Amino acid sequence: MAREFQRGHKARVSDLTQGTDLYVGVRIAAPGLTFDISCFGLDADEQLSDDRYFIFFNQPKSPEESVQLLGAQAGDTESFRVTLDRVPEAIHKLSFTATIDGAGQMSHIGPGYIRIVAGGEEVVRYAFTGEEFTTERAVMLGDFYRKDVWRFAAVGQGFDGGLDALLKNFGGEVAEEEPAAPEPLSAGPVPGFAPPAGPVPGFAPPAAPAVPAQSAVPAPPPAPAFGAPVPPPAPAPAPQPVHAAQTVVAPLSAPPGALPPPAPAPYGQPAPYGQPAPAPYGQPAPSPYGQQPPGAPQGVPQGAPPGGAGLQAALQPYREVPTGQRWTAQNSQLVRVDLGTDGSPVLARQGSMVMYQGKVDFGYKGAGFVGRIVGNVTGQEMQLMRCTGKGQVFLADEGTHLHPVELQGDGICVSAENVLAFDESLQYEVRRIDGHGIPGGALFTMVFQGTGTVVVKTHGTPVVLPVTPTTFADSNAVVAWSAASQVIVSSQVSLRRHAYPGHSGETVNLQFRGAPGNFIVVQPYEV
Repeated sequence: MAREFQRGHKARVSDLTQGTDLYVGVRIAAPGLTFDISCFGLDADEQLSDDRYFIFFNQPKSPEESVQLLGAQAGDTESFRVTLDRVPEAIHKLSFTATIDGAGQMSHIGPGYIRIVAGGEEVVRYAFTGEEFTTERAVMLGDFYRKDVWRFAAVGQGFDGGLDALLKNFGGEVAEEEPAAPEPLSAGPVPGFAPPAGPVPGFAPPAAPAVPAQSAVPAPPPAPAFGAPVPPPAPAPAPQPVHAAQTVVAPLSAPPGALPPPAPAPYGQPAPYGQPAPAPYGQPAPSPYGQQPPGAPQGVPQGAPPGGAGLQAALQPYREVPTGQRWTAQNSQLVRVDLGTDGSPVLARQGSMVMYQGKVDFGYKGAGFVGRIVGNVTGQEMQLMRCTGKGQVFLADEGTHLHPVELQGDGICVSAENVLAFDESLQYEVRRIDGHGIPGGALFTMVFQGTGTVVVKTHGTPVVLPVTPTTFADSNAVVAWSAASQVIVSSQVSLRRHAYPGHSGETVNLQFRGAPGNFIVVQPYEV
């Protein structure tokens, strides 16, 4: 049975299917509108650094055929074949998009979806409607992206502008000439694939439309075995010479009436006033004041920034980072969360909002009488606000470093002091740390579990260390640790150290134990 994704949901591809030869189908339609459905192969900086991985109607496949455009079939407006284990290492994300060709808005579209089919069986589907958009003319539907392993994310992020604007957003260039005629797609069967050995599903398009249709759509005939050779990649163009101007040779003799050049100053003594100082041995002589050094491009100010001059160039490094994800780190101290219409609010520390866009409501999130009592006793009380609506909220807290941590069914222990925000779908509770003789009473922490994201804040850049049988950490410096770790108070701590001057100052240490794979996070700061 296919898993139903909501906007912002993510999962490992291996949790959805063991196959890597996948069918991606997209359905999007509106009366009187035509859509261009494309796939962008992006690098680690989420830029289209290689135009050959922009897969659209005029370029239906990548060089090694890891991504292929198949056309409309099985009730889908457009479909692709994606072979993940053949995607080059330089490609970190495959982003599937839909844009309106001509006038129109995404708010006019009917119910649509993007789905993944493995071995002829649908494994995941993200459905959307026009009510989720307003004046956008493009939408980023879903992404395959690398994060240790291949994962899939339901994006559903609207984008102003058409295909050209979307292409420029990913760092591509829009050609001015008329596009070439699209390569005709075969009317025969879909290109087939040899099924992998064992239970891993092979490539197969869906047998029937996934949405109700007025008339039955016949399933495509069986595909022939895959065996076509992979064409080698095109060779890179040879670099063009930068400086092609002819070298100008100075005359060997001075013209009549010219003064002879001044004699150089003796070694170790300064040059006379008005004459250039001799260059150190082995280094080129400095250029006269007001002249550019030899080899420098003429007409370009030497002090101009490499990205160009002007206000736009100066602000370019600080522009918003629109990735289409639910949580996006804008820089090390500012994070943005996108609130959708999937009914998934966000809980954030009161006063942490620095800016928001859209229709967002901020409400007080009370802990209840019992929660306040537990928070006061354990020191793990969180003053939270509830963010709902549709828009983007930017969060920060006193310049601390922010780290969005994505949980997929696992858990993490974080002190309430180090939590900035988290998805309301996460489960959280107070956990006691075992130990004896702790100054001020027992130690406690918060445990977050489930599927969602929690934003952890630190003073400075933290370090993540594996848990070993001899791992100890200062309780004032440790930020978080894996929920499966066993934590006890170190028996090396003694209260009477406070009574003598010159003690180490390390009053409470925590010892961590656990199986391989557990970790702790320590910041370069003691609270």
